[in-house]
Amino acid sequence: MSDFQKTIKDTISVKGVGLHTGKVVTINIKPATENHGYVFQRIDMKGQPTVKADLDNVTTTQRGTTLEQNGADVHTTEHVLAALYGMEIDNALIELDGPEIPILDGSSKPFVDAIIKTGIVDQAAEKNYFVLKENIAYEETNKQVEMLAVPADEFRLTVMVDYNSPLLGTQHASMYHIGEFASEISSCRTFVFLRELIQLVNNGLIKGGDADNAIVMVDTSISEEEKDRLAATFNRDKSELQKIGIGILNNVELQYENEPARHKLLDIVGDLALIGRPFKGHILAARPGHHTNVEFGKILKDIMKKEAKAAPKFDLQKEPVYDINQITAMLPHRYPFLLVDKIIDVNDQSITGVKNITFNEEFFQGHFPGNPVMPGVLQIEAMAQVGGIFALHNVDDPELYSTYFLKIDKVKFKQKVLPGDTIVFHLNLLTPIRRGLVNMGGTAYVGDKVVMQAEMMAQVVKDKK
Repeated sequence: MSDFQKTIKDTISVKGVGLHTGKVVTINIKPATENHGYVFQRIDMKGQPTVKADLDNVTTTQRGTTLEQNGADVHTTEHVLAALYGMEIDNALIELDGPEIPILDGSSKPFVDAIIKTGIVDQAAEKNYFVLKENIAYEETNKQVEMLAVPADEFRLTVMVDYNSPLLGTQHASMYHIGEFASEISSCRTFVFLRELIQLVNNGLIKGGDADNAIVMVDTSISEEEKDRLAATFNRDKSELQKIGIGILNNVELQYENEPARHKLLDIVGDLALIGRPFKGHILAARPGHHTNVEFGKILKDIMKKEAKAAPKFDLQKEPVYDINQITAMLPHRYPFLLVDKIIDVNDQSITGVKNITFNEEFFQGHFPGNPVMPGVLQIEAMAQVGGIFALHNVDDPELYSTYFLKIDKVKFKQKVLPGDTIVFHLNLLTPIRRGLVNMGGTAYVGDKVVMQAEMMAQVVKDKK
């Protein structure tokens, strides 16, 4: 499998009843462009508002994960999100004409089957993995929930469930990599204890509940009044409930002995899809639920945000791509205006260069006596020289070319650059190079701090013989 983003080939349509609202809903899962992510759209509402599948939009986790944004809400999102994430789909628009995703058979399999039937296509952009670098622990003592994430090369899950029930006992389930989701996890159905079912009925939920969309486990006796209420809720004859005993109410056979634990694993996949990026790490969870999945996901998302703001890790000891002698053969600049010491990385889209700052720099004589600070204009010039090397590194006879500034934009100076600092300039190509015009955006780092940012455009001209 490639590491490029993916979407579905064609629209998928699924129709069914919402578990809690009892309303018939049709959803259309449509292909979406790169970096679109998962977005729901309520086409039954005025203006057809969208709801991004994001942890920040979670409003409740009572027996399912509900999202709300732009005045619209979407209930029970976890099974369809698990199907998309489990099939490694990165981008999809999920239209629905009601408030809740259909429960179908209580699993993700109908969605997975539809995705397999329509097919999956690679897109041009690469996947933006969130790779866990350290152990992350979470605990909710009142619910006896423990979750731990550790670094791993795959998205791996291990789940333990134990609800102090003689019927369920203690169960474990594992997914060693995301490729196992379709065959080993997606078909596992949601489950509920009868005692919980009665409470949900009393709270006005599961209006769309049925024996075909959940495994109902009976580990306690119920009163005649409760039987009356269940019969009325599910439109069943009370006689069907007279012989309730310990076991599974709807007499279905489990697909796996540990199907409940596997379904809890499925829920984690769906809830963690809300972090917004494919994940590499091993998550171990004891007695998880939607609430704790979301809270743990928020911890992971906070780490993602901090990493996004942190400086990249540059290996300054690696063999340079271009050393100072190769740079002087490429650029016309000379002392005291050559401001790049080496290039440590370059590819078709970016370049990384290094400038070591010493007190012997000529400009420190006047900027400033007793308070040496590298002028911001020279920081920009150094970044531009790195960009010039990018523009010329694939050109034959680069010494015959000059690079001239056309525009500098969005310049920000964030920290002083002092003698003893090492500046790392990392630039990315913003638009394809055309007619010698090079448009790049760059960031300058000293250690783990950003010292300067800018966008710049230059023209490469062959003006020498």
